[in-house]
Amino acid sequence: MELKRREKIWSIRYDEGNVDQRTAAERLCDELNISPTIAKLLCNRGYATPEAANRFLKNEESVLHDPFLLKDIVPAVERIERAIADGEKIVIYGDYDVDGVTSVSVLWLYLRSRGADVSYYIPSRSGEGYGLSCGAIDNLARGGVRLIITVDTGITANDEADYAACIGIDMVITDHHECRAELPRACAVVNPHRPDCEYPFKELAGVGVVFKLLCACEITRIRAAGGQDIDGVRRICYDYADLAAIGTVADVMPIADENRLIVAMGLRMIASTKRYGLSALIEASSSPGTSKYPPHKRKITSNYIGYGIAPRLNAAGRMCSATIAVRLLLAEDAKTARELAGELCEINRQRQIEENRIAEQAYKKIEKSFDFSKDRVIVLEDDNWQQGIIGIVSSRITERYGLPSVLISFDGSTRGYSCDDDTGKGSGRSIKGLNLVDALTYCEDLLIKFGGHELAAGLTIERSKVPAFIERINEYAAKNLSDEAMSVCLEADCEIPLKDVTLGFATDLYHLEPFGV
Repeated sequence: MELKRREKIWSIRYDEGNVDQRTAAERLCDELNISPTIAKLLCNRGYATPEAANRFLKNEESVLHDPFLLKDIVPAVERIERAIADGEKIVIYGDYDVDGVTSVSVLWLYLRSRGADVSYYIPSRSGEGYGLSCGAIDNLARGGVRLIITVDTGITANDEADYAACIGIDMVITDHHECRAELPRACAVVNPHRPDCEYPFKELAGVGVVFKLLCACEITRIRAAGGQDIDGVRRICYDYADLAAIGTVADVMPIADENRLIVAMGLRMIASTKRYGLSALIEASSSPGTSKYPPHKRKITSNYIGYGIAPRLNAAGRMCSATIAVRLLLAEDAKTARELAGELCEINRQRQIEENRIAEQAYKKIEKSFDFSKDRVIVLEDDNWQQGIIGIVSSRITERYGLPSVLISFDGSTRGYSCDDDTGKGSGRSIKGLNLVDALTYCEDLLIKFGGHELAAGLTIERSKVPAFIERINEYAAKNLSDEAMSVCLEADCEIPLKDVTLGFATDLYHLEPFGV
């Protein structure tokens, strides 16, 4: 059925008729010598006094919170320190997106700097799927691994944590995805979303959680040597803020609180990076230039990370193996880095082609069979969609139609014909007003496993359960997704005259960096 035109609701934050807002903005203009529009933007974000606005512009109001406020951080540090001291084999078990890749890289670099016997493992998206598996744990055990540290994954791996303990492997879980009622039984579970965690900022990326873990490790080491806590924090910031910033921006985390400080520090580091991999990737993703016009030097902003660096790092995990991206970030010479950067750019080009192919097929399926008058969640399945791409296409569908969507791929699971017990991997995106993890929890008896965030999640399901899943998740949406949430909400800070849209204004906007959700 044809999609009816959705109501558009405009929301303009700055009200020209509000005397208090206008007075505050005018005062900022006068005392800070900034443009009226910049003043309005600052007022909208709560920086309505010259003192507060000045601290924001200098990024002086952001602080790094005490890492020891994270629940389980002490047992996590103690277990890692014991593994380093005893020379135990450690494996970092990560996810295949940019947040996971940067998390693996940061932790590997730190543990190697401490002399640890450490390696990393990232499962294949198409062959193994998201998260821990007992098969992978078996393989690691045969290699003599005694400690697994998960990064950006593991919070729902209850069975896998039990299995690892049974065969003599300890596990430290670090994650930032939503928790279920029962946490895995591991040596430590570090996740700011734990209900019993009093950490003041919940919106860290997976790499942000690793960053805080390393701060705790380094503070512990410095204290033992009689040093100051700040020295340990500085070392982690100076060495790893760049990779932490990339993962934070790529995972679309709010650039607020300590995320803002981490990203600001990271952007400055990337602009003059000494990492062979980052330097090569920036060069490879820039315009090639000509003999007349040399290659354009990129201004390193959060926008450039989101649209220049992140898609190329992400492409490896989507199309083949995320270890290519890790190898790039860990590259120790320029030649290897250039080769890997070129490979990632080509993989990303292939990803774009495949994404467009799947999107066109998905749109046709929707236009042919989706009932907009009845259902509120778009669920599509196909045998030939690449599993690493369906999440991006799901984002495009949700943006285009304004509805939550879940795409399921049975690619690689069929026997040449459809079978009821074929296992499909799904990826979903949602809209404000429908928590996707809650919706999947409502359907959990139909799913093999699932996990994620409020607006993005993944799942595994048998083919025979898909019809019931479609019915169940739409049942949940009918109860919990309001008509207002399905309207198109167009948010703007303020209205400005066309004469104010100048290159000078664009330059002024950079003073508000870093940008983000």
